[in-house]
Amino acid sequence: MPTLLLLYGFRFFFYSNENKEPIYVHVTKGDAYGKIWLEPEIEIVYLKGFSSAEEKQIVSIINDYSAEFKIKWNEYFKK
Repeated sequence: MPTLLLLYGFRFFFYSNENKEPIYVHVTKGDAYGKIWLEPEIEIVYLKGFSSAEEKQIVSIINDYSAEFKIKWNEYFKK
């Protein structure tokens, strides 16, 4: 389960056995968790337990780091 980024208490990662799905990231902070597609476009699959301010922060972080996350995904899965 490669960690892509630790920032403001959020952990962004993906599972190493789910490479048959489009590129995505999971995010956790405390007991809150979520999943966001990065392709074909950024789309929230679910965000559970985050405040609305944290959800906005997550979206901002995803927008800032999505290119890096995609590179790391492709490097990890050798695509």
